[in-house]
Amino acid sequence: MISLSCVLALGLFSSALGRDFQVGGNTPGEKRLQFGRDGVRRSPGKRSAGLNEQTCASLADAEATLRDSSHSFSFKVRTMGSLSLAWVGDGTGVLLVLTTFQLPRFMIRFGQSNLYRSEDYGKTFTDVTHLINHTFILTEFGIAISPDHSGKVILTGDVSDVGGFQLFRSQDFGSTFVPGILPFEPLIQMLYNPADSNVLLTLSLKLDLWLSEDFGATWRKLHDRACLVRWGPNNSIYFTAAYNNSCNDKGTLELIKTSDYGRSFSTIAKSVFSFVLGGKFVFASIMTGTGTERMIHVSVDGGEVWNIAQVPTVNHEQFYSILAATQDMIFMHVDDAGDSGVGTVYVSDDRGTVFSKSLERHLYTLTGSDTDFSAVSSLRGVYMTSVLTEDGAVESVITFDQGAKWQALRRPENSHCDTETSANRPTRCTLHIHGSYSTSMKMNVPMLPLSQPSALGLILAHGSVGDAESTVWPDVYVSDDGGYTWLLALRGPHHYAILDSGGLLVAVEHTNSPVNQIKFSTDEGQCWHTYNFTNDPIHFSGLDSEPGSRSMNVSLWGYRNDFNKWVVITVDFQKLLTRDCTEADYVEWLAHSADPAGSSDGCVLGYKETFLRLRKDSVCWKGRDYAMTQRASACPCTLGDYHCDFGYYRPDNSSECVEQEEMKGRPLEFCLNGTTEQLQTSGYRKIPGDQCEGGFQPERKETNLWRMCISSALYPDSLSESTPPNTAVVVLVVIAILLTSAVVGVWLIKKYVCGGRFLVHRYSVMRENVEANKIEGVDDVDTHYMETGKAQYNEDSDQDLLE
Repeated sequence: MISLSCVLALGLFSSALGRDFQVGGNTPGEKRLQFGRDGVRRSPGKRSAGLNEQTCASLADAEATLRDSSHSFSFKVRTMGSLSLAWVGDGTGVLLVLTTFQLPRFMIRFGQSNLYRSEDYGKTFTDVTHLINHTFILTEFGIAISPDHSGKVILTGDVSDVGGFQLFRSQDFGSTFVPGILPFEPLIQMLYNPADSNVLLTLSLKLDLWLSEDFGATWRKLHDRACLVRWGPNNSIYFTAAYNNSCNDKGTLELIKTSDYGRSFSTIAKSVFSFVLGGKFVFASIMTGTGTERMIHVSVDGGEVWNIAQVPTVNHEQFYSILAATQDMIFMHVDDAGDSGVGTVYVSDDRGTVFSKSLERHLYTLTGSDTDFSAVSSLRGVYMTSVLTEDGAVESVITFDQGAKWQALRRPENSHCDTETSANRPTRCTLHIHGSYSTSMKMNVPMLPLSQPSALGLILAHGSVGDAESTVWPDVYVSDDGGYTWLLALRGPHHYAILDSGGLLVAVEHTNSPVNQIKFSTDEGQCWHTYNFTNDPIHFSGLDSEPGSRSMNVSLWGYRNDFNKWVVITVDFQKLLTRDCTEADYVEWLAHSADPAGSSDGCVLGYKETFLRLRKDSVCWKGRDYAMTQRASACPCTLGDYHCDFGYYRPDNSSECVEQEEMKGRPLEFCLNGTTEQLQTSGYRKIPGDQCEGGFQPERKETNLWRMCISSALYPDSLSESTPPNTAVVVLVVIAILLTSAVVGVWLIKKYVCGGRFLVHRYSVMRENVEANKIEGVDDVDTHYMETGKAQYNEDSDQDLLE
């Protein structure tokens, strides 16, 4: 089957917080909007009925304008060939396309590659295969683009006929390439140092770790028997090593770190199953030494000091997975025992040590190890995922406050359930969003939910509302407020993209028949217009635009009926929007507004944010230099700004935290930085990153008991409570002597990490208010797959090791 693969370098979005400020930076030429002096909050405008009903007016001369702005190009590639594409730089318009034809011949790989380059967002292409000496490029390594938009490109070529592999390097956005022979056979794609794109890292087929400090011109072997490698902050490198020569012996690996490009190494953990980096955190899944059990250790200082995460241990049939990690907190999935396909989501404090239970029966399937968990990048604090109800139904839930509370998605007003469901099972008429689980079930879902930081509040997703028919044939839904409300936008499955920072949405129907029509909306999905982009329909394969959603160009990829020509048709919508947006086109909009009459309306994670947002009836061009303008103000603290603390939980339909029965009368102790801490709490701890001021301020105090807690799991040779009695006496004497020295004492605290005399399973419970109702038409988890065990795992799962 012909496939289309895209290499996209998505930009990251960040914002700062202040009392009354604007976000957008001081980039030259950047558009800057000002808030009105009256400070009155205004609505972006009432929705129309959508789905091209009579309330939607047509755009004048749209067909003729877009016809003059459409461009077609055909790539000659043999049958069964593949095509890969990659955008180079940010706002450069440079697009590289690699077509590959490959056949095995007498156990020797034989193939042919062609490289094309565009400088006008895919409207025209030039064949530049001669720049790579007509070398066969290995598609499994793709087109490696530097993440800093500096224009660096790497292609890995197979020159096995002369013995070896060749690297083609470009530092001018693919205008020229410099060849060089690799001194090893690569196993993975070249990994750019995020802090310096001249420094590359990779693994060889022999599991040797290699480094280049001059953009691949020369290479130096750093270490052998490396299994998994990741770049860390400040030029650091983390990798696991197998000293028994087998990366499959999980739980026997060592975690090694170097901060000077391999000139020195330090082993920061042993008995490692796997590890993950996320935000400021380093996570290591460590064997406990008791059977097949393992536990998560967390470090916030690069592995100098480790703490045991207060989540349950797991065995060889279970797994951990880091769902999301910021500089403030962690979302962690812990698989339930047995082949249930579900687990529990925990949220951490800002140290990654004390966890609260956030969501039970979280769907994380055995079929393909898929989870629907996703961050909504268009509004802070918002995450969506799916749960498996007690009766086997899959249900979508959403949180607006970083996991403090989850709820079902509201049914859109312009959608409905069938009469029988509405009459007999009205609670099932909620919106279900189709994610990775639906795709693993081979449902007709061509794209996962889509949001972009520059497109405020916008989410596009496939979904269904309670009835079997829409589950089999999902529709496209749009939210313009970060998931609080939804609109049925398009009937049936579609490919979709966000352009012009949300000012333009485009979609193409997902069908087995050839297509020639693209749909577009200038009002965030309320009204959709159509344009026939060709008179000769194509078998559609994919929709693509420049990363960042600021472009006005979209490319439609496919092939004709003769199956030997890839075709790209690029449509430029800029001429359709005949004028630039002005201040009059924007209105003030309060994010997270769910109760306009309430004094705390919009208060989420301790503050309100008011944005200037494009009116829905404004048909104008925001432009590439558009900068989001916002104003923030702090809110007084309430119960909603707190997680339930260690040993506490929230009963159903209650905002207050109460003490767990099994914890009453027991001291609340946990291990932090090598010593036992005792917690005195009224049951609340502030959500990491929450910026509320004043108001509800519960008492909370942590007291250092100066009692060491040592992890015998992290360092098997370290002291532990299982030490024989006669040895324990010696140990106590040694400890007493060491504690007399402040310097040595500090060293011990850094050397040893959590373990010891408390229950690892002491975690607080945060019960969610989610209605457990099955959505009709969604099948239960296939029991056949449940018997096979987990064969594949997420990139951030502790099962993710090189096999």
